[in-house]
Amino acid sequence: MHTVELLPDAGLESAVREMWSRLVAAGLPSLATHGHATNRPHLTLATAASVEGLAVAGLPVPAELGAVRFLGRAVVWEVRPTAALLEVQARVCAALPDPWPPPGEWVPHLSLALRVRPAQHEAVLAALGDPPRAGGWFVAARSYDTATRTVTGLA
Repeated sequence: MHTVELLPDAGLESAVREMWSRLVAAGLPSLATHGHATNRPHLTLATAASVEGLAVAGLPVPAELGAVRFLGRAVVWEVRPTAALLEVQARVCAALPDPWPPPGEWVPHLSLALRVRPAQHEAVLAALGDPPRAGGWFVAARSYDTATRTVTGLA
């Protein structure tokens, strides 16, 4: 499988990494400890069997972060679904064979931690505190290949 991901500007990336660091400092799961070279804050637009020939148009696109919440076993920072962001995601999905999730089911977010147990929820919220108002831009796109564990820029 291949992902289609948007990458944040330096300021927004720094805000996400700060949240990752808060979790590490509290001894909780955090994507800061994920050691793969491709690990960095990103917004996944879709996954598909192939992204061959895909170019992501419409960047940069504004990004506004909302609340921190739990999404399954993940801790995520919501990304407000602006019209511009929804348009980029819809165009990407229209260009891919069998994309997932389809536009109407997409929950835009930046992941902070995975594999968080329910017993850790209270500690996670305490460690993250009241998240700062954060915003910026998604400035680039890439694809992550789950088979080869490599990334490719999508221009």
